[in-house]
This record gives sequence, C-alpha cells and structure tokens, in this order.
Amino acid sequence: MHGLEISCQKMGAPALSKLVLAQLDRIEHLELMVAKLQRQHFGPKSEKAAMNADQLMLSLSGTVIEAQPVVQEPPQASDDKTTRPPRKSRALPPHLPREVRTHFPEHTTCPCCHGELRKFGEDVSEMLEYTPASFFVIRHVRPKMSCRKCSTVVQAPAPERVLDRGLPGPGLLAHVITAKYCDYVGHPVML
Repeated sequence: MHGLEISCQKMGAPALSKLVLAQLDRIEHLELMVAKLQRQHFGPKSEKAAMNADQLMLSLSGTVIEAQPVVQEPPQASDDKTTRPPRKSRALPPHLPREVRTHFPEHTTCPCCHGELRKFGEDVSEMLEYTPASFFVIRHVRPKMSCRKCSTVVQAPAPERVLDRGLPGPGLLAHVITAKYCDYVGHPVML
C-alpha cells in the first residue's frame, strides 16, 4: 500500500468528506483559471454564449467527482415559428442621377415553339458607379417575356458584377483603390 492510501484509511468519515470538498473546491478553482487563461489567449468565442459549466464538466469528466447530477428544465415549445427579421432595403439614394440600361433577350420569338413573346414583368437591379467628381446609378432592367402559345418564360441573363450581389461598379472600385493606395498623401509610393 502507498502512503496516501494508508493515511486515507486512518482518517475518519468526517475528515474524508472535508478532504473531498476541499479537492472539489480546488478543481473548480483550477477549471476557472483554465477558462480565464483560454479567454486571454484565444479571445472570447462569439459563436458561443457564456461558458456552460456542464460542458466544462464533460471535458474534465475523468478527473471530476460529481456530487449530484444537474437537472435541467426542457425548453418550452413556442407556438410562433421563428421568423427572420425583415431585410433592410439596399436602395440607393433617389437624388443620384440614373442611367437605365435595358437588356432584352437575344431572341424575339419563343425558343421552343417560335411563338410571339410578350412582356409580363421585369427584374431591376442597381449599381453605384463613379466618374471623376460625380456618382451615378446604373439601373439594369431585364424584361421578362413569355410566349403566348406555350407560356415559356424568356429573360436576358443578368449583367456581370465585380462583386457578387454588390452595389459598387467597376469605376467606383477603381476610384476607391486608387484613392487608398496611389493618392495617399503621407509617404510617397515608389512605383
């Protein structure tokens, strides 16, 4: 037998319970220190809420003696469906001048039955553009055409953008990059 086992056998039940409680306090203190050092080293975790003690107990389950299991209440079911917040409008200011570019489909007849196409709607997207000393909006209009005979829908493809789903056009991006890297007033850049 080892010395620790012999000394534990000589202790009475009250002394052993005090020893266990002291060890549990020390373990809790060390767990908090580990969590604090991890937050200092790795930073706070934004994808998680506050540190959950149950999760910490799971990771250290081999070394911790659990006094009693923690009973959690089941989450209450809500009658409301989770709804997304309404999407913010990305409309550009109305005071900016607009340039309308209409993109019609390549064919003026239905590709399936060669019937006549009629307009039944349109998709509109806006792009912020820049020319020296002025901003303006390019408004891309793509009419939706449908066949009178077979109800086939035809529409021109959307124009390419520099940034997917982005508002800035190529001229505006060129201006921003030039202003940031070439027109910098601080230290001259050797090109």
